[in-house]
Amino acid sequence: MNVEGTLGLRLHHTVIQAVKQGNVDFATEMIKSTPQLVQKTDINDRNIFFVAILNRQEKIFSLLHGLNNVKKMKMTSNVDRFGNNMLHLAAMLAPSNQLDGISGAALQMQRELQWFKEVESIVPPICKDLVNADGKRPSELFTEQHANLVKEGEKWMKDIAASSSFVAALIVTIMFAAAFTIPGGNDDTGAPIFLGNDLFMVFIISDSISLFSATTSVLMFLGILTSQYAENKFLTRLPTKLIIGLSTLFLSIATMMIAFCTALAILLKGRSTKVVIIPIILLACVPVTLFVLLQFPLLVEIFISTYGPGIFNRKIERWY
Repeated sequence: MNVEGTLGLRLHHTVIQAVKQGNVDFATEMIKSTPQLVQKTDINDRNIFFVAILNRQEKIFSLLHGLNNVKKMKMTSNVDRFGNNMLHLAAMLAPSNQLDGISGAALQMQRELQWFKEVESIVPPICKDLVNADGKRPSELFTEQHANLVKEGEKWMKDIAASSSFVAALIVTIMFAAAFTIPGGNDDTGAPIFLGNDLFMVFIISDSISLFSATTSVLMFLGILTSQYAENKFLTRLPTKLIIGLSTLFLSIATMMIAFCTALAILLKGRSTKVVIIPIILLACVPVTLFVLLQFPLLVEIFISTYGPGIFNRKIERWY
């Protein structure tokens, strides 16, 4: 299809608007069916990939990997009317509607870093040091645009770490005390009375796991509270600490409930008390269930965002 003339301009304008509004499927089909559209620019001398970066449309941007090397070099070497190259646009803060779909300022900052690193990997090396009309390099523009997001991300992570470390410290205290006040007490020789009971070994193992995992969780959260909150730390280092802290906290809560239930089962071993044990065990599952419902989705999101396949598709088939 010929994209010259009034019809071509309208078609290009329509695709640009589709990219801005997130109508990815329509824009993708139009670009693939009319490849010449990628060479057209808007009033700011920005091609479709420039607009995709500015509006954080990763599926449109990933189409860049489907160009041959010559066309890819041409697309990535362009600058707009303000002297911005692709990396300058990636350094600008994402639209609020894109950031609002990500949980927490720290994960928003991580996504912005992922965009900047992805664009940095595909543009010519000279683009990293080029200045725009305001005399700023991409890295300088990124720091300026994301200063507030870094502060918000620091506050978000410290709030989670502070509240979670309090819970973990409480578990450490409880499980440490439980290790020396074992169910049933000790005999005259100092040995635990229920030492030969299989449930007693379950109690000891779960108590130990809960204690050690809660201690690890406390240390991770303390590491978050005392970390240096530089921009690049939000990419993997800080999220990894949060993943370890939340994972070990979840493990400590689960094993604490197991220790509690086994201790009751040891003490209330008579048949007449079985009717009491079952409701208590079910109630003991409530804290673990609440934590799963409230925190586990966040833990999964952080893990996928940090160690998942990523939002960019670099295996696009050659289409232009």
